[in-house]
Amino acid sequence: MPIDVVMPQLGESIAEGTIVRWLKKVGDTVQRDEPLLEISTDKVDAEIPSTAAGTLIAILANEGDTIAVNSVIAQLGEAGEKPELAEASPGITVTPPPAETAPPPAPPAAAQPTPPPVAPASPPASGGNVTNVVMPQLGESIAEGTIVRWLKKVGDTVQRDEPLLEISTDKVDAEIPSSTAGTLLSIIAQEGQTIGVNEVIATIGEAGASAPAPAAPEPSAPAAPVQAAPAPAPAAPPATAAAAAGSVEELRRLKSSPVVRKIASEHGVDIGQVSGSGISGRVTKKDILSFIENKPATPVVAPPAAPTVAPVAPPPVAPPPVAPPSISAPPAPAKPAAPVFAAGERVKIEPMTKMRKSIADHMILSKRTSAHVTTFFEVDFTNVARLRDRVKKDFEAKNGAKLTFMPFITKAAIDALKALPIVNSSVDGDNIVYKQDINIGVAVALDWGLIVPVIKQADSMNLVGLARATQDLASRARGKQLKPDEVSGGTFSITNFGLFGGLTATPVINQPQVAILGVGGIHKRPWVMETEHGDVIAIRHIGILSLSFDHRIIDGAIGDEFLAKMKKTLETTDFSALL
Repeated sequence: MPIDVVMPQLGESIAEGTIVRWLKKVGDTVQRDEPLLEISTDKVDAEIPSTAAGTLIAILANEGDTIAVNSVIAQLGEAGEKPELAEASPGITVTPPPAETAPPPAPPAAAQPTPPPVAPASPPASGGNVTNVVMPQLGESIAEGTIVRWLKKVGDTVQRDEPLLEISTDKVDAEIPSSTAGTLLSIIAQEGQTIGVNEVIATIGEAGASAPAPAAPEPSAPAAPVQAAPAPAPAAPPATAAAAAGSVEELRRLKSSPVVRKIASEHGVDIGQVSGSGISGRVTKKDILSFIENKPATPVVAPPAAPTVAPVAPPPVAPPPVAPPSISAPPAPAKPAAPVFAAGERVKIEPMTKMRKSIADHMILSKRTSAHVTTFFEVDFTNVARLRDRVKKDFEAKNGAKLTFMPFITKAAIDALKALPIVNSSVDGDNIVYKQDINIGVAVALDWGLIVPVIKQADSMNLVGLARATQDLASRARGKQLKPDEVSGGTFSITNFGLFGGLTATPVINQPQVAILGVGGIHKRPWVMETEHGDVIAIRHIGILSLSFDHRIIDGAIGDEFLAKMKKTLETTDFSALL
């Protein structure tokens, strides 16, 4: 019996993943725990191992598809087994062998009856043991995932927990393991397709089993309008049908994530007015941000009460009320038309990756949300540098981690956060939310973007623990091995732009946090020092720390006090006692 491969949930806040690429093709043999595909979310990129052994008999989600958590994305089975699509394919746009759907479009009259597309939704029960592979839910706020690539091809044997495909969501990119062993009978969703959570993307079963035709391209409601449009224009206008369709569409749009609802609430936007581009009309973060950005074009100034009062008032009184409406004529905030670029001999146009789009949206949202202010402090790292040079070889041999400046800086930041808990808080409407745990996000540069894995409860760790955690998270981030839970829940972030020698910068706050620490390059510089014999100029290791903070709740004095505490810790603490 085919085994379903589903989109795994890589974290509680992930609801979908995008398939980056399949590492197996239909017909390939897959071992349990063998990488099957690579997925992407807006948090991590990861290879997903197959959860079972067998042959990849079906791939139901294409590379690039965004699939919801727990949706079937492929099926494993025995070699030669046909895939069997269970009932779980609502909303998936399938491209595979719809041999039976090809004839209907030919005669125009046949396009009128909408029931035929719904019929395939009842899956054939034949074909042996076939398991639907569904798009897994990688977090509670993720509703879809994009298939980056399939790691198995139809016919491949897939082992349980073996990576089956790679998906991408607006949270993480990750490899999804197979939840069962078998042969991949069919791939229903191709690479590049965005698929809703729990939708069937492939089938897994016994080799030789026949994969049932991927029957449910679109469930009832969405399919009807598309097919009714061609010829029977006069038959479509029943008002009742239109009203019903509208209510269904509205319900789908209102099915949005908590993040989207919060953004809408903060900007006074009715989600029902926003056109959703997600699965089943779901309103995504990009949709709401785009709507808010273009909102000035349709201000609610249009209903000026004055004109209606003017006719009622006597002629002398009428002119004054008419004047105010003219004041409210600032449709000037109209966004300037973006330049139009055309691909050519000397111009290359490349679409943003899901992660890059997510980063872009997050940065714009942060700049709009927080009142950014940045303060800078010069810090003498000489004592830390000397200690590090003296013990780093023994430290690495003993602890299996390199001793960089980051553990010392992180420790100093933790001490400052304990003293000034407002910097470890968040803003929720008119409330300030204080967090007991100190979870430090450490920015890691990747070839394909930027990611901020989180050291959970960093305040409970010593220098050795911080060094190990930092190196481990950075290493797994570059290897696409992070779990969604490891890139969420941060309360304070640190970014190191001194890696290439940069002196300082003004980092953007990582929402919903209220501050971010920037670490500049540490260089030898001539430095004036006060001694008992007077001022002297010495060669010291100097670096600049910058703190961007949200001025809505953090005043300049607090920001400066925070860096002053860090400076004192780094310059005066005997860290050798902590190693």
